[in-house]
This record gives sequence, structure tokens and C-alpha cells, in this order.
Amino acid sequence: MKPLASLLISLVTGEAGTLAKHLRGAAIAYGMAVIAVLAGVSFLLLAAYLWAAERFGPIAAALGFGTGFLLLAGIVLLIYRMTAKRRARRRAERRKSDLTALAIAAAIATLPELLRGKEGLGALLGPLAAVLAYAVYRENSPKPDDAGEGAGEQKPARTSADPEPL
Repeated sequence: MKPLASLLISLVTGEAGTLAKHLRGAAIAYGMAVIAVLAGVSFLLLAAYLWAAERFGPIAAALGFGTGFLLLAGIVLLIYRMTAKRRARRRAERRKSDLTALAIAAAIATLPELLRGKEGLGALLGPLAAVLAYAVYRENSPKPDDAGEGAGEQKPARTSADPEPL
């Protein structure tokens, strides 16, 4: 068993080393590409400014570029703020599903141990009965849209013979 474990460990560590070298090379390449893109965009903006300064004058070109960049920043921030609620909702849903998966995994892992003895069976039946009682309570409690009506009562269906409400 030990030779197999050592073989697996060497494979995993060798893969990790190869992956680390690959990631380091990719990070360097992407970093250099970002620097080149920033230099290219800077020169394009400089050329656009020089053209605008020659055509409209240096003050008008500077004011135009400044206003344009401030508007761009405002639009970016506005879009970010408008999508903040959606991102927060997605994070909450993801967190909830992660916690649910964690709880299910923990329950499955402890289930065999709990089922071995009578105490474990009692420890399972107590919370199960509480969940069942809560489900029955929720089923029979009035809904928020039924605030004026009694619990469990349903509205009669409207027929064509009923007068129109005012």
C-alpha cells in the first residue's frame, strides 16, 4: 500500500509543480500584455487629444476630454450601483446553497453513527418531529394575502352572475 501512496503523492506534487510553473508563465505573459495595451491606449488618447487641440484649440480639447472621462466614470458607477442588488441576491443564493450542501453532507456523514444505538435514533426522531410539526403549522397558518379572512378559509370563486365590485 505504501508504494502506491508514494506514487500517487509524487504524481500530485509533480502536477502541482508543473501547474505552478504554467501559472507563473501565464501571469508574466498577461502582465506584459496589459502593460502593452495600456501604452497603446495612452498613445491613441494622446493622438486624439492632439488632433482635437489642433482642430478646436487646446483649452476646448482639454475640457472636452475631461468632461468625456467624467461622464464615462459616472456611467460606469451608475451601472455598478444598478446591478448591486442582483449581485447581492446571487451571493446570498450561492451562500444558501453552499450551506445547504454542507448541512446535508454533515447529516449524511453522521447518520450511520446515529443509527447504531437507541440514543442516536432518539436524537434523530426529536428534530424530525419538530420539523414535521413546523410544516403542519405552516400549512395551517393564514397567508399574508389572507389577512382579513380566517385561517384555512378560501375565497369563493366569482361567477358571471356576481355583480362587479366598485
